[in-house]
Amino acid sequence: MKEGVVKFFNESKGFGFVRETATGKEYFVHVTGLLVDNIYENDEVTFELKEGKKGLNAVNVRLAK
Repeated sequence: MKEGVVKFFNESKGFGFVRETATGKEYFVHVTGLLVDNIYENDEVTFELKEGKKGLNAVNVRLAK
């Protein structure tokens, strides 16, 4: 599992971006990739990466404990 912080998430559109803590890289996240009901800007999360149509996407996103 990778660790990161939610940079941006638009609830009405259902997508946003997560910045990986270790590398600073940003990954697209869609509402279908969430394991929690909601994530908000600056939430600390864990996630996995999966190849999507336009590159790597954050999936299995959940709040860090």
